[in-house]
Amino acid sequence: MNVNNASSPKESSADAGKPVVRKGPPKSARRRSREFALQGLYEWLLSRDAGNENAGAVDAHIRETPGFDKADAEHYQALLHGAIREVGPLRAAITPHLDRPIVELSPVEHAVLLIGAYELAHHVEIPYRVVINEAVEVAKSFGGTDGFKYVNGVLDKLGVDLRPAEAGQRRSR
Repeated sequence: MNVNNASSPKESSADAGKPVVRKGPPKSARRRSREFALQGLYEWLLSRDAGNENAGAVDAHIRETPGFDKADAEHYQALLHGAIREVGPLRAAITPHLDRPIVELSPVEHAVLLIGAYELAHHVEIPYRVVINEAVEVAKSFGGTDGFKYVNGVLDKLGVDLRPAEAGQRRSR
């Protein structure tokens, strides 16, 4: 799961070798940090590292990925290690908003929800709608067809739990 080598689903064999022109603004360093944290959490989740013994190796591997130098390394560090360190409480916060057991989530949705939950809980300087929108965009890029809708619904409910004043203010407009 490499952020920079992912091919566009609309690419055909006739387009092979041609540079891919991306529409829209370039990705921010923060967006890249979330994408790399997603890759790290995905790897960590698949390794079934309950004791967090692989966190350092996962981190080192992700930092060697091409394009990492364009990411916000400090934010990446906070997201990856924070989500791994607090996986129990984050899962406990997420679980009431799920329609299935957490073990039945795809690893991508699981990782995006952990990142979003961590940001909602620990990065209050980032508005909760921004946290949710960023999680949705990352889920659109890496997740299944409708995974982003699921992520949006779960994090929106979690935002009300973790940031009731901010969520209430937004809902009353």
